[in-house]
Amino acid sequence: MKGLIRIAKGKDIYAIVLRREYANSGPNFFTPGEFSQQLGMLIHPKGKIVKRHRHKLVKREIFRTQEVLVLLEGKIRVELFDDEGDKLKTLILKPGDAILLAQGGHKVKVLEDAKIIEVKQGPYAGFDDKEFF
Repeated sequence: MKGLIRIAKGKDIYAIVLRREYANSGPNFFTPGEFSQQLGMLIHPKGKIVKRHRHKLVKREIFRTQEVLVLLEGKIRVELFDDEGDKLKTLILKPGDAILLAQGGHKVKVLEDAKIIEVKQGPYAGFDDKEFF
């Protein structure tokens, strides 16, 4: 699918990249239902109305932090690592690109001054939240 990249090792998805040029209309979600972060792209025509709604309180148990980076400005390089610490892939993200970091490790280098939105589960666990390798 143009504009969508899945980085996997075996059956495990390590990251999903959604490029700015992705253009399939409608609501499109790219993550398996069991992921704790759901990544999608909503492309609707003028006049589309999403009915008034709210999300129910649902207790969820989460063991793996997943995060989404949305690059608004600049350029970054993202290196992806499997659960053993071996490099899987290196990607360059440009404005309008997004990446869901699903599992394994990652390293980010800012290549041009960048403005990035980061979304991940909370609450933040402080020093217990990250392991550097």
